Amino acid sequence: MQKLREKLRSVRVRLFFTLCIVILFLVLCLVTINSLVLENFYMYSKTKTIKEVYHKINQYYTKPSLEYNLENELKKIAFKNNFDILIKTDTNLIIFSTDKDFLESLTNITNMLEMQIINKANVIYQDSDMQIRKVTDSTNNLNYILLTASLVNDYSLYIRIPVAPIEESVKISNEALILIGILTIIISSFAASFISRKFTEPILQLNEITSQMAKLDFSKKYRISDSDDEINKLGKNINTMSDKLETTIRQLRENNKELEKDIEEKSKIDEMRKQFISDVSHELKTPIALIQGYAEGLVENVNTDEESKKFYAEVILDESNKMDKLVKQLLELMKLEYGKREFNDKKFDLVELISEVIRKCNVMIEENKIEVIFEQSEPIYVYADDFYIDQIVTNYFTNSIKHAEEINTKKQIKITIQKNEEKIRVFIFNTGTPIEEENLSRIWGRFYKVDTSRNRQNGGSGIGLALVKAIQTNYQNGYGVENKEDGVEFYFDINSYQEEKNTTKEELNS
Repeated sequence: MQKLREKLRSVRVRLFFTLCIVILFLVLCLVTINSLVLENFYMYSKTKTIKEVYHKINQYYTKPSLEYNLENELKKIAFKNNFDILIKTDTNLIIFSTDKDFLESLTNITNMLEMQIINKANVIYQDSDMQIRKVTDSTNNLNYILLTASLVNDYSLYIRIPVAPIEESVKISNEALILIGILTIIISSFAASFISRKFTEPILQLNEITSQMAKLDFSKKYRISDSDDEINKLGKNINTMSDKLETTIRQLRENNKELEKDIEEKSKIDEMRKQFISDVSHELKTPIALIQGYAEGLVENVNTDEESKKFYAEVILDESNKMDKLVKQLLELMKLEYGKREFNDKKFDLVELISEVIRKCNVMIEENKIEVIFEQSEPIYVYADDFYIDQIVTNYFTNSIKHAEEINTKKQIKITIQKNEEKIRVFIFNTGTPIEEENLSRIWGRFYKVDTSRNRQNGGSGIGLALVKAIQTNYQNGYGVENKEDGVEFYFDINSYQEEKNTTKEELNS
């Protein structure tokens, strides 16, 4: 029973039934449209034809020609169009008739018209020379389209077209459509089986690969085909993600081996290594689960439209990039904390660096409608590794954007620089709710967030301030945070550029 339920929930079975229902619906629509439209179209077409025939017969009498015999021409027209044609004078003298019973039928119809038995609503077309209406002949109880018109020579022209053939045509057409629909459904069942198998095989393969990746097994790879569809692109992205993860985790393992060598010398390294592995395991668990969940969504065909499939693929790639970034940050933090990172110190303009960080964050600033105040314009030269100082400023500034709140109708971030002989102190203040006193020291720890919801979209990784702490500890410079009256202010120190001192260092290094 369980296996039967699983089969009914499979993409292949659902695709098969969906296709059959669509085909059946289309056949029913065609039958309905055929029944409603075909007769009206037939009436329109025949009305147009008998008007053309009227004008042609009128032309025969307007411009007689010896090149053709009028009676033969009328017989050809009647035979070709399945018409009954009758022409008579105003004295009821029959000039031409294709049916000997036409005159008797016409007399009955005329009497019914004079007695107003035939509804005026049956008039199809009417002008000064002709009238076309739908009538019923009481002699044979058949429906006709009847044209009554006056020719140029004052003869009366009558053309009769039977309506019964169209009813038979509709019936035959509907029967043919039903037969075609049954054959289409039978053929579609085989096509659906083939298509569903071809469609689900790569998705099942992707699901198996991501399941292995969740177990940190990156040996399986997606077989890339020649097509350029979304699933093939997803397969390429997963292969790329798998390679990145495999490389990163290999680096982690290699670094762990190096850490194990140092355990005998420093007892604190053991505790730091355990914490590091715990952090990696905790932070990678969520993105890997998300990747597996969205891959299973593709397998279960939760959304069949191409836009949703593209969204699922983008989520999987986005989560892999987040994992890659997180692991790289952890590696960088580890090297800083263990003193295995060398700084590339040089002279650079601190004001220019801060201005560039503000420019890069301009989109976030505008989205949050924040006023940024940075009034320093003159260059201030410092001596440090500009890459790591950029990281400190970026972490402080983006945190200020995320936590800035409107206080006294102002939502501001203010950056100021304080100079002395050897150190430069940078302050980054934002309006908002103060940080609780018990959290002022905790925020510098890895993965610690004041926002306990740990929002993945806006919450960050929780490593930024830990990186700030590690960088400043290596430089033996101050850093910290203080609650102000209407907000929070972070700060950090940096060595100012002293030309004589630094020239001496460079000469000693050379």
